[in-house]
Amino acid sequence: MAQSNIEWTEMTWNPSTGCNKISAGCKFCYAEIMSRRLKAMNMDKYRNGFTLAVHEDELNTPYGWKKPKTVFVNSMSDLFHKDIPLSFIKKVFKVMNDTPQHTYQILTKRGDILLKHNKHLAWTKNIWMGVSVENEKVVARIDSLRQTNAYVKFLSLEPLIAPLNNLNLKNINWVIVGGESGHGARPMKHEWVWDIKKQCDKANILFFFKQWGRPQFNTNPNDPTIDTEHKHHAKGGSMLNGKIYREMPDKHVPAYA
Repeated sequence: MAQSNIEWTEMTWNPSTGCNKISAGCKFCYAEIMSRRLKAMNMDKYRNGFTLAVHEDELNTPYGWKKPKTVFVNSMSDLFHKDIPLSFIKKVFKVMNDTPQHTYQILTKRGDILLKHNKHLAWTKNIWMGVSVENEKVVARIDSLRQTNAYVKFLSLEPLIAPLNNLNLKNINWVIVGGESGHGARPMKHEWVWDIKKQCDKANILFFFKQWGRPQFNTNPNDPTIDTEHKHHAKGGSMLNGKIYREMPDKHVPAYA
């Protein structure tokens, strides 16, 4: 496990590592870059870099956490990668089922595999399931998520690299929006973000604006959250029209059951 500076979680747990790129949002994958660094640091778990691997020895880790945690599962991989056996995914779910005091957040870009495995998984209320959607070419992931038995369903519209007009938000609980950061980052436009915010308001969906990604994408150069010392600092700043939007579902109290 590792403490996380991702604004919508507390820590990460990676029972698998490694992945491959399947859509435009993967272009500058932070997990791939981080895997190279960890390999260079001789971290045994990353000795094969970003090659997909499952780690059976990680399955016992959550049982040792004494206090309730909010946990991003597989920040360095995709639990629903085609090469991860359903048998292993079920083991991961068994751990999450056994530790209801913790809230687990899972993200995938492979909504089709998620839906295929859905009926074989035990969806306890402490498991939040999300899909990443970066542009309109991959909105079908939302339809796959919607058909699952997850109690809390969320969207990570990050990196947002194109407008997402007229999203179908039926039975979605929570939407996260964020811009791309790092070398070569693609810009995110204010009108894209604000349009999504209005869609969430209309549908009564919780909205979390994570970051602009880079300061030059931020329409307000005086945004105080650009300052790394600000308590709500995020890459490029985190204010939208002068406000901070960091709504989250209540733990174990989903809007749709």
